[in-house]
Formats: sequence, structure tokens, C-alpha cells
Amino acid sequence: MNKHELLARRHKALGSHSPLFYEEPLHLVKGQGVWVWDASGKRYLDVYNNVPHVGHCHPRVVEALCSQASVLNTHTRYLHENIVNYAERLTSLFDSSLATAMFACTGSEANEQALRMARHHTGKQGIIVTDSAYHGNTEAVSELGTEFMPDAVTTKRVKGIPIPDSYKGVEGVAPEDLADHYATCVKLAIEEFEEEGIGFAGLLLCPEFANEGLVNVPPGFMEKAVTHVHQAGGLFIADEVQGGFGRTGYHWWSHQGENVVPDIVTLGKPMGNGHPLSGVIVRADLLDEFGQWSMYFNTFAGNPVSCAVGMAVLDVLEEEQLLQNSVQTGAIVAQGLRKLQNRHEIIGDVRDKGLFFAMELVEDRNSKAPLAGVAGRIINMMCKKGVLISKIGRNDNILKMRPPMPFNKDNAEQLLQALDECFSAL
Repeated sequence: MNKHELLARRHKALGSHSPLFYEEPLHLVKGQGVWVWDASGKRYLDVYNNVPHVGHCHPRVVEALCSQASVLNTHTRYLHENIVNYAERLTSLFDSSLATAMFACTGSEANEQALRMARHHTGKQGIIVTDSAYHGNTEAVSELGTEFMPDAVTTKRVKGIPIPDSYKGVEGVAPEDLADHYATCVKLAIEEFEEEGIGFAGLLLCPEFANEGLVNVPPGFMEKAVTHVHQAGGLFIADEVQGGFGRTGYHWWSHQGENVVPDIVTLGKPMGNGHPLSGVIVRADLLDEFGQWSMYFNTFAGNPVSCAVGMAVLDVLEEEQLLQNSVQTGAIVAQGLRKLQNRHEIIGDVRDKGLFFAMELVEDRNSKAPLAGVAGRIINMMCKKGVLISKIGRNDNILKMRPPMPFNKDNAEQLLQALDECFSAL
């Protein structure tokens, strides 16, 4: 079918505000590994999608799904070894205090349960996020979406703190004092909640600060912030939907690089490699306390098929040594991006965390003022060259690259060459 005809049908069936990537939307029909193909047969290097975490249509994952689906698929109110085996294996990858799991289908659902547990445990309502956050799209979590969700504008239960950004910093604050400054912002937000009678329940952060632009936080910030949280009787919730499952390479979970142990961790997108699977990893006492108050049951969450898929994802990550690949290939990409930074003045900052990369585009490197409009041009130019990336940030001036974990040296070279050509053509 003609792409424009399909687009017209989509607008009629899904509404004209259903979002699409790129000025010329892609009609994708096939995926394998780090590649996707459109209806014309053109192949694209996927440097954006973290959902197919171990690669599009990985045969090990597909086989696990089909094999279990052909035998039994039902909910978790029956005993099944897949469910228990997967929960035990998953929790073994965390600090010993995080020994229990709940399953859901989406990251939004996982964050909902985390909020419910934090609010029940503390008897209070206030949640702190950054002022450029996104943690899901249901009514329960949309008020956390200070990045672009309208619900966040009117809520009284959520406060946004400044992004703890070591690149731009804060005028009048020395670099060595930034961690204390940003941690104090958390402390002040806690005090405001208490003064307003709402009370403080928890701090919810993505430890990679992915939607904030993959910022490098000042060393020590996370430890200081979590100390304030615990001193106030609140809980720290780590949203590992983007940074988890070995994305950084050095750790299974991005919070492990910050020397903090969350009270609750939420998981999503990469967990099922495209299959709808998410989770909450939580202290046993919190889960028991919550369960005594309110039964949690989700018809489709953590079913035997989902757990077979989740187990296969862990198998592939370990057997194909994809955490090690994240470190090795990530270093190649990071080095190449910094060479581009030396050549192109509009690249103000390059940030890398394993196989996760960001390039902040600026008008000039002294003021660090955001460069408007160019990131969008570059991602569309890259698409025409057969490389898929995206953009992020409050000013849409940060290029975001987050490929499937099998991304290799040859893929890195293709990405870097295409980026250089696009920057040179501006």
C-alpha cells in the first residue's frame, strides 16, 4: 500500500495527533538485530530503540515466547515454575535488600505501583521528580511528567527540582559545590511538602537522567539526595526503564554506578524485548506491608509466557556478553563523538553511559545557549542516510542515541560517518 494512503487511514483510525517519527514517516515491515527495513526494502541502522534490547526479533526470545505459548499461558493465580524462577533470577541481580518482585505490563503500571507503595508506607502524598521528567502516561503517573504532560502543571502532589546538570551548572555555584546545591533543592522540596500539609512520600528519579538529556550529575549528588529522603522518612524510587538491564555496561542497573540502594526499582521497556513486560523490585517488608493493605493482581502481568521471554532476555545478555559489548562498543562511539565535537562547534557537550549517548547542541560553547531547530534537521537527515536517532531535552537540542545492545564496531563506524556528513552539510 502507498505510504501516504496508509498515513491517511492511520489519521482516520487513530486520530491526527497520534505521534510519528520523522518528517517523512517510516513504514517499517521487518526487524532483525540492530536493523529494520521499510516497505520498499530499504534497511536502516537502529540507533534509537531500547525496546528490542537484545536485538529485533532475537531468535532465542522468539523461540521462548512461542514454545511457552504453545503449552500454557494463564495468570499468576496458579503456581508455575516460570514465574518463580524468573522472579528469583531477576532479584538476584540487585542488592540483597531488594529481594521481591511484582510484575506488570508497562513502565507506567510499574511506576503506579511504586507510588502506591510509597504513599501507603509513609501515609503522605508528595513526590519529587526533576523539572524535566517523564515516568509514564496513565492518569496516576502523568502528573510526574514535568517534561511535557499537562497534568504536571496543576498537581499539588508533585514538585520538580532542577536537573542536577554538571555541564551547565548554576550561576554563582562553584563546580565542587554543585552536588550540595542540587541535594539542598531536594531537601527544600521535602520541607515545602511538609509545610503545605501534603507531606513527603518519595523521590522518583531515572538514575541515568535519560529524559533530562543523559546529564552527568555532580559526583555525590545521588548519595546526598537519598540521605535527605531517608532522613525525612521517604522512599527512593529508581526508574530503570531506560538505564537498566546492562545498558551502562559496567552495571546491571544504572543506580549501581551512583553508590545508592533504592527502596523500590521500576523496570519496563527492555525487560521483554518488545513483549509487554515490566516489573517492580522492592524490599520485602514494603511489599508485605502493601499486600496486607491492598491486593495487587494484574491479569496479564508476569504470566508464564512473559516470564519465559524475560528469562530468555537475561540468557542472551549473559551468553552473548552484551554488557561487555556495551563497554567496548560504547567506548568506540564515545571517542568518535568527541572527535566530531572537535570538528563541529555547535556540539557543546558529549555524554556517554555505555550504549547510551547524547550530544547537546549549542549556539556557542561559552554561553552554552541551546541551539534551536538543528537537532530536528539532523535526525531527519540521518534517517535519509539510513540511520535512526532521536532528540530529547527541554529545548529539543540534544541528540539521543540508544541502540540495541548487540550494536558493534561496524555499526558504530556507520553511525559516526553519517553524523559527520550531516553536521558538515548544515
